[in-house]
Amino acid sequence: MPNRLADATSPYLLQHADNPVDWWPWGPEAFEEARRRGVPVLLSVGYAACHWCHVMAHESFEDAGLAGYLNERFVAVKVDREERPDVDAVYMEAVQAATGQGGWPMTVFLTPDKEPFYFGTYFPPRPRHGMPSFRQVLEGVDAAWRDRREEVAEVAGRIRADLAERAAVYSAGAHNPPGEADLHQALVALSREFDQARGGFGGAPKFPPAMVVEFLLRHHARTGSAAALEMAVRTGEAMARGGIHDQLGGGFARYSVDADWVVPHFEKMLYDNALLLRAYLHLWRATGSGSARRVALSTADFLLRELRTPEGAFASALDADSLDEETGQSAEGAYYVWEPGQLVDLLGPADAATAARLFTVTADGTFEHGTSVLQLLAEPEESTEDFAEYESIRARLLQARAARPAPARDDKVVAAWNGLAIAALAETGALLERPDLVEAAERAADLLLAVHLTSDGRLLRTSRDGRAGANAGVLEDYADTAEGFLALYAVTGEAEWLQLAGGLLDTVLKHFTDEASGALYDTADDAEELIRRPQDPTDNATPSGWTAAAGALLSYAAYTGSDRHRTAAERALGVVGALAGRAPRFIGWGLAVAEALLDGPREVAVVGAPGDPATGALRRAALLATAPGAVVAVGTPGETEVPLLADRPLVDGAPTAYVCRHFACDAPTTDPAALAARLGVEVGWRSEGAK
Repeated sequence: MPNRLADATSPYLLQHADNPVDWWPWGPEAFEEARRRGVPVLLSVGYAACHWCHVMAHESFEDAGLAGYLNERFVAVKVDREERPDVDAVYMEAVQAATGQGGWPMTVFLTPDKEPFYFGTYFPPRPRHGMPSFRQVLEGVDAAWRDRREEVAEVAGRIRADLAERAAVYSAGAHNPPGEADLHQALVALSREFDQARGGFGGAPKFPPAMVVEFLLRHHARTGSAAALEMAVRTGEAMARGGIHDQLGGGFARYSVDADWVVPHFEKMLYDNALLLRAYLHLWRATGSGSARRVALSTADFLLRELRTPEGAFASALDADSLDEETGQSAEGAYYVWEPGQLVDLLGPADAATAARLFTVTADGTFEHGTSVLQLLAEPEESTEDFAEYESIRARLLQARAARPAPARDDKVVAAWNGLAIAALAETGALLERPDLVEAAERAADLLLAVHLTSDGRLLRTSRDGRAGANAGVLEDYADTAEGFLALYAVTGEAEWLQLAGGLLDTVLKHFTDEASGALYDTADDAEELIRRPQDPTDNATPSGWTAAAGALLSYAAYTGSDRHRTAAERALGVVGALAGRAPRFIGWGLAVAEALLDGPREVAVVGAPGDPATGALRRAALLATAPGAVVAVGTPGETEVPLLADRPLVDGAPTAYVCRHFACDAPTTDPAALAARLGVEVGWRSEGAK
């Protein structure tokens, strides 16, 4: 019989709806039940594409005997971390503080007052590798709760006090926005952590550093730093050639389990691919790399092909696991890996040998059971016979792979991640002359407006099948959605997107900002009260809501001249200066926004008739700007709806561009090449189109 999760909108919660565990969704009713029964709460947090979440579910939560014990002595609460990032953040901070590590599934035991007192992540069904079994953990916690309640209360109180103390360290107003020296110090620190041999930063497991790449590209554009550009380019090339990149279908897996980018953890997340799409687009914009252009386009095509929902938005993720047809069991990576014999059966001996050489498919394999993850260590040059052969083989393998059992899709729509996708697709469509990508971005934005935006201007975090979830939007939802709308405005010139972004950012200022310090909170001031109000300026898999909001506020101020929004951005960036030299890998987007602040950012106003090719040429030159965080407004002469366009006349009756900082402008120009030069764009390959 289904449990209380049967009516959930979260695919992750629905995966547990038929467990014998008597799961409760997060809510006051669960904690009231624990208080009534006098038992602790087991909080289990995960997400639909999480491999080890599936493992623990099969091993423990589907075990009727263990479930009976759990139901008798605990109230079990299941949370989708993607629906409730606030709940996840608060208790993950406690887990990491207590154990020195974190991850999912996250397993936390709470008092009925939501105070944590015992922590862990995955627990096996039997003791192994020094870990107790999940049954042993349950028995130990139950014994402590029954026999040593005062000790439990003392531990819970100590943890709560420690979390409150940690929350006090983020006082943005205590620091000035980062300056030239701070950003140089960040570059030096990144250089020390850069993997010279393999690209990327640090060792295994290795995560795609999209936000750091954005900082490096902006720093190069502003300062001319060859070191910054080299780190960005080499990291992009290494990821593109490795197994973390889906060489057949495009897009990227969550991370590489090794330092060489060979074997990924195969789940594919919307946020990773949105961020990497934009990073590779900007690599192309900075260097003209054909490889970066192809990766950007194939990633965009992956988003449209495999993550777009019927309603026009984008689903959260594809699972790491899928059915292995040979074993009949679900296995990680089964959809993506190949054996030499499979290539021969599909392509014939000659083409199979070519495919094995191109994609590094070996008899020994690079993954489990003699299978290989496809890599492309030497990419053929375009316009050659080798490239045509590569494209033919790739297409045939992709078609054959499509017949395999596909990974499950978590089809809930998350506002923040769709905002990231909207920004990336809008820019890519405009710069690489793919109007279908701009249309896809607009359709996703329309879904957010129709389903996620409430009548009072507040955002809901998730939806599924066009039906909104009940969870309030958090800071990253407002910030990333505003970022997406600002990108749509730059690309389409439709002022409604700018106005909508302004409404979201006004909510950020009213409900998420500490007026005294300028610090930002992850939840609104009227959100559900947790044991502490979550707050974190550092990047995780996505830009922090804090720095994403700073970036959107800065861009909006550049369009409107609003001192209020610019001041809020500057105050929020104070914490970036404090972290720039100590933890640059974890404040990458904040550093990228700081580069824009130091550069102005540049404000580009283009006035001219919408259908005039000369207007289009100026717009294209402006969008190709490598100037950090430059904003682009396009409209007709005399337009007053967008302040940056006001009082910008034509020159000699021709479409005209103005380059400004803080609304103080250089002499106007009608020449796209002159505009490009002012904005750091090298005239040549980019002035002739997208190729």
